[in-house]
Amino acid sequence: MSEEILINVTPMECRVALVENGIVQELYVERSSKLGMVGNIYKGKVVRVLPGMQAAFLDIGHERTAFIHANDIVAPKVEGDRERAPVISELLHDGQSVIVQVMKDMMGTKGARLTTDLSIPSRYLVYMPKGEHIGVSQRIEDEIERERLKNLVRQLQAECPVTAAGGFIVRTVAEGVSEDELRGDMAFLAKLWGWLQERIPVAPTPSLIYEELPLYLRTIRDLLTTNVEKVLVDSRETFGKVEEFVREFVPGAVGQIDHYPGGRPLFELYNIEDDLQKALQRKVQLKSGGYLIIDQTEAMTTVDVNTGSFVGTRTLEDTVFKTNLEATHVIARQLRLRNLGGIIILDFIDMEEIEHRQQVLRALEKMLARDHAKTKITQVSELGLVEMTRKRTRESLEHLLCETCSVCQGRGTVKTAETVCYEIFREILREARAYDAANGYRVVGSQKVIDRLLGEESAAVADLELFIGKPIKVLVEALYSQEQYDIVLL
Repeated sequence: MSEEILINVTPMECRVALVENGIVQELYVERSSKLGMVGNIYKGKVVRVLPGMQAAFLDIGHERTAFIHANDIVAPKVEGDRERAPVISELLHDGQSVIVQVMKDMMGTKGARLTTDLSIPSRYLVYMPKGEHIGVSQRIEDEIERERLKNLVRQLQAECPVTAAGGFIVRTVAEGVSEDELRGDMAFLAKLWGWLQERIPVAPTPSLIYEELPLYLRTIRDLLTTNVEKVLVDSRETFGKVEEFVREFVPGAVGQIDHYPGGRPLFELYNIEDDLQKALQRKVQLKSGGYLIIDQTEAMTTVDVNTGSFVGTRTLEDTVFKTNLEATHVIARQLRLRNLGGIIILDFIDMEEIEHRQQVLRALEKMLARDHAKTKITQVSELGLVEMTRKRTRESLEHLLCETCSVCQGRGTVKTAETVCYEIFREILREARAYDAANGYRVVGSQKVIDRLLGEESAAVADLELFIGKPIKVLVEALYSQEQYDIVLL
């Protein structure tokens, strides 16, 4: 499987696309005015402890306070208390300074999610100053290689005084790397952690202690694997920074980095602009004629699979099975492309044969295995719904690029003109009982609502005028949405 990384940079934003076999699978966007916070380390101040929620709010220097749960606080161990659940009031108090790291960005109305269990990533390793073990990425499946890496990290850690305490996680890209490469990585982490230890005591509260790398460098650090054939950067200045970073940390990959000087925009050349627009739509078409409906809410994301115009050639069961099988590929891609996370409910079309259900589930698991975010299929419910989770650390593409509709307030629907007309009638009746409008009433509304009052509802308007004994006049306001209206006493 060939992969390419495309980096599009403008003064306003940086966009990164991961392309597999010519098809974009993941999109990342970071805007200069709204940089992500995940991975940043802050010296925060506790502003409120919530014993009932076993949590606290911290001021980390941003407009919105951040949130930390008791389970995300590394407490000093006490003999005999290992089984005891942490109590927030014993861990934090108002006004206390705490060194924290952002686990999840601010999402919607929620503040950033914090932890005191710091983790500092490099190319091959993640150093956890408060950790106690050495772990290896589950994506490295060869047991001999896993053991080699674990022993090597343990040996190198013993040689390094700064990182002798703490734990490490060996990242997927470390598979097959040499001892010297790991030693260089650990030396970098030791230098960075030493610098942080010097900075923390003198830093004011609240303040930013350590800022995560910008998107284009994070991409190189986290996504540049042996599967990546080339990295194209359309900004010469950014290309220079990327090349310098690669020479320092991934010297063997220098030949994979190229500057794209073409006159045609890079994302347009690879049809990524079209894919980006489609990733914001609710309906996703399948090649067979079936389609998906993807609805993202604050609580969860639901994906509904439909046969659409696909009628198959054999039996209904065969048609349903083929549609569901095709849907697994598209669902896995859409989750990555849209960066959907949290709880996800997949509503496949009902299948009678148990073997077909199992094949669809296996196909889904296989496709999700390529996802860089951690996914887990929890179960298939009694109603045949597949319940799964996908780790979410940053805003989804929709939340990043879109905002709640000012007309429907996020409902996705608006009241019909007929419904609004009846609301207007009820409002006029209330006004007539409460006030004496000497010259009657004027209804100000949208074109569609006023057209209906003058057309289909004209008889009802006449009856209402007769009932209240006052005239009703109308006026179109072009700027009003369909649900907006005013009733003016004349």
